[in-house]
Amino acid sequence: MEAFLRSSPKLAEVAGTLAPRTTADAATVTTVALVAAAFLLREYTWDRPDQYRHLWYERPQDDGGLGPAKQRATRNIARRLEELNKDAVVFWGSQSGTAESLGARLGRELQQRFHLDTLVADLSDFDPASIAEIPRHKVAVFVLSTYGDGDPSDNAAEFFDWFRRQAMDKANSHARPLGSLRYAAFGLGNSHYQHYNRIVDVVTEALQQLGAERLLDTGKADDALGTTEEDYVSWKEVLFSRLCQDLHLQEHPVTYEPVLSVIPDSSLEPIDLYIDEPVHSSDSRSSTNKNTPNTPIHYLPIRSARQLCSSSVSSPSEAQSGCLHMDIDLADHPQLRYKTGDHLAIWPTNPAQEVKRLLDMLDLSEQGKRDQPLLIKSLDPTVKVKVPTPTTIDALLRHHLEICAPVPRDTIRRLAEFAPTTRARDFLLDVGRRKDAYLAFTSVTHVTLGRLLEHALTMGADAAAHGEPAAAWTRLPLSFVLEALPRLQPRYYSISSSSIVSPRMPSLTVGISSTRLMTETQTPVEIPGLATGFLRDKATLLEQGPVSVFAHVRQSKFKLPALASTPLVMVAAGTGLAPFRAFIQERLRLHNIDNGGNSKPVGRMMLFFGCQSPERDYLYGDEMLEMQRQLGDKLSIVTAFSRAGDPAADDGDDKVSLPRGKTYVQHRIAEHADAVAEMLSDGASLYICGRASMAREVGKAVTSAVASSKRWDAQEPRAWLQGLKRSRKWQEDVWG
Repeated sequence: MEAFLRSSPKLAEVAGTLAPRTTADAATVTTVALVAAAFLLREYTWDRPDQYRHLWYERPQDDGGLGPAKQRATRNIARRLEELNKDAVVFWGSQSGTAESLGARLGRELQQRFHLDTLVADLSDFDPASIAEIPRHKVAVFVLSTYGDGDPSDNAAEFFDWFRRQAMDKANSHARPLGSLRYAAFGLGNSHYQHYNRIVDVVTEALQQLGAERLLDTGKADDALGTTEEDYVSWKEVLFSRLCQDLHLQEHPVTYEPVLSVIPDSSLEPIDLYIDEPVHSSDSRSSTNKNTPNTPIHYLPIRSARQLCSSSVSSPSEAQSGCLHMDIDLADHPQLRYKTGDHLAIWPTNPAQEVKRLLDMLDLSEQGKRDQPLLIKSLDPTVKVKVPTPTTIDALLRHHLEICAPVPRDTIRRLAEFAPTTRARDFLLDVGRRKDAYLAFTSVTHVTLGRLLEHALTMGADAAAHGEPAAAWTRLPLSFVLEALPRLQPRYYSISSSSIVSPRMPSLTVGISSTRLMTETQTPVEIPGLATGFLRDKATLLEQGPVSVFAHVRQSKFKLPALASTPLVMVAAGTGLAPFRAFIQERLRLHNIDNGGNSKPVGRMMLFFGCQSPERDYLYGDEMLEMQRQLGDKLSIVTAFSRAGDPAADDGDDKVSLPRGKTYVQHRIAEHADAVAEMLSDGASLYICGRASMAREVGKAVTSAVASSKRWDAQEPRAWLQGLKRSRKWQEDVWG
């Protein structure tokens, strides 16, 4: 190097000028060099994906909690079927757990009833492209739920996107990449939603386009009619008939064969056991991506709770209906953050009386039995253990299994094998086999697993006079209970606070719900919702001392526009107001920012809000009026009261429009059609939150308003609506 510099005096002069002369110079040069090297090598350092990231979302029970981690299975489904010597695969895509449960039941029945070796597969566990390699002598079944307004479940998102892209790429091609695939499909949806069963429709259309052979008509379940179970059973029997014909299957007598081993292990210490802490399911784990990630679950304090709806009660603990406001504290978890529009998932606990009832029926209520450490293992390498292990039966029934869920007809029929009396067995077989008997029984009876076992025992009590005394269900294996009950799922609530106004204290707006059942004696019974009843009880305990809940944040696509100046049209009914309270809070904070004596410009907002009456359930009424006062003409609130007692007069001074008589939000949109059409024409974003049936009617009213103002023909509104949704200018956060 020195020789090179001597040969070039000019270069030597420059080098001498740049050479560090002091310790500070040397330190500066070193720092600059390190920063430059780090930048140039960033893709090999911090930009490189963490190869162990998935471990944050692994379920510990997948490995049984023992030994070294298992080797990760192949993601090629065709290869996996060959490795396991399986003749069929049942893929499931599930958000709430129903499709997962149906898929598991279908696989079990194919195995036990027809001896067809079947793999039940989470769609996120396999590469979608490998489905093309499934040979013709094997069969694929898809059980797919449609989530929200036509979205795939988290664990089916990659699969859905791949199929949709493939269908588009091959639209003008004669290629048949799935020519060897034979399949059947069943969809779960709700006809109150505009895109009823969209996912199964799109997937089956793509399968057909790519050359796959459909074995039978696609089945569809409609949760809006409450017929999911019967829709599934009807479709399943047609599927079995076709498979028997094509694959020459023979039906065999079915006796229970456990797929789980439940082993008491007194050597385990309490510290080794999973008790109340929930874990993400595999579909939640796989969803931790750019689409809809879930944060880790934390135990979060409830800082305050108050009754929102005016009623005769004075505290949350007295409320059997109505609405609660809750503030959740994130202060102890600095890594846990939310953004305006996100959801908070609450993991509820089953009611103590239902836990006790089921423990009593299983003869496990004694402390030594209910707190006995249990180790749960899968007897089938293709079946995942869906609950934490090791644990106790009390913890499982209290924290990890849906013991309050309705009991399917085929589960009732299979329970007959373990009935403690002949009359109990005959009753279960009758209800389990006959659709009319099942519907008659469940229409007048609150049926949970514990209540069903209890009811069957009363049949045995009748038989006691005939020398057949009733007994507990001592012959019912714990493995059957664990396999039959769905995994307890979190319940999602729209966060009703702005993340820039209340970054460490998100709030929830919780409607206390219940279902009324009329018994055989015409006595009304109120069945509380699991999560809302759980939160109401937490509000009660908060009056006595600190209370916490297990929860996590789920990112939502229901977000404010990037530009604060974008106008907003918001439509809500009931607790659907929650995200709009957050939206308005955020816009108000921006509006109040002092920018050299001028506030930050925010777009005009128009809120349509529906509830029963201004006196009873006008949620956050005073707060909304105050925000409107501060925002001035930037916010207009139009109300719709469906059960208003006394007609309320319009008050032009405060810009809160109070309609006369019974009306709904879609009626108020029609009354303000010109204003709505003008705002949308000026680039406003439209948001709808509430029940799907309301959203459907609102969609009609808005489309009609714009079509009328623009004098469109019959085809133009549809194209306009599709364009808004593609550009995220029309967003919905709705439920059944």
